[in-house]
Amino acid sequence: MNTLSVVIVAKNEAHHIEECVRSAAFADEIIVLDSGSTDATVAIAQTAGARVVQTDWPGYGPQQQRGIALARYDWVLSLDADERIPAALEAEIKAVLQAAQFDGYRLPRLSSFCGQFIYHSGWRPDYTLRLVRRAKAGFTDDFLHAHMTVDGTRGDLQTSLIHESYRDLDDVLEKLNRYASGNAKDAFRRGVKSSLRKAILHGIWAFVRTWVIRAGFLDGRNGLMLAIYNAESTYYKYLKLDALYRAERSNDSSQIKQPKIS
Repeated sequence: MNTLSVVIVAKNEAHHIEECVRSAAFADEIIVLDSGSTDATVAIAQTAGARVVQTDWPGYGPQQQRGIALARYDWVLSLDADERIPAALEAEIKAVLQAAQFDGYRLPRLSSFCGQFIYHSGWRPDYTLRLVRRAKAGFTDDFLHAHMTVDGTRGDLQTSLIHESYRDLDDVLEKLNRYASGNAKDAFRRGVKSSLRKAILHGIWAFVRTWVIRAGFLDGRNGLMLAIYNAESTYYKYLKLDALYRAERSNDSSQIKQPKIS
């Protein structure tokens, strides 16, 4: 059977890290890359059975690349600290490692929003590439949505990874600002343009897409909260993107040399 390394990137995840590490205990090794936690993340991860590597923070993608480079076994499974591997998924991972028909596998995710699992709203099945042969694994360098890559064939698993996302409203508000900023930076790198009008229209469309087109209304009260969150996050993303372009233009203008007057 092929061997497995699990890579977890973490900082100040004391409330999540133990469950995450213990859910991956079937792996041949668990590596936690900690980028300067000031809480008990390191001690908890070590007690739970992980090998902790303390490092700086070069960005999510580069940090994951470090984890891949540190991995010692045939396959790499990338996890976030707020994710868990249920028993049924563990069994499926073991089975595909034994068969190894593909070079990489996407995992569906079941995510929670303020204590409720979301089954609609565009959050299901949320396939994400996470399990890849180490020799063929890579990561993009996007600021926010860096993701795993595979240089080869790809298949899908059927059992969901559990994602304990957005614990409460404080977590929602913190992530709203952080994700809006990250999405704006990624869009700026791609050359996407923005304006106040675009921010308003994209925000409205994000609500309609989540609540109506993706049937967020079937998720009830929390589905409505999520639709409003998506609208706000999108609105602020485009406002921040416009601000980045304004700052760039202002900087360019300040660097233009004024002609000398004799």
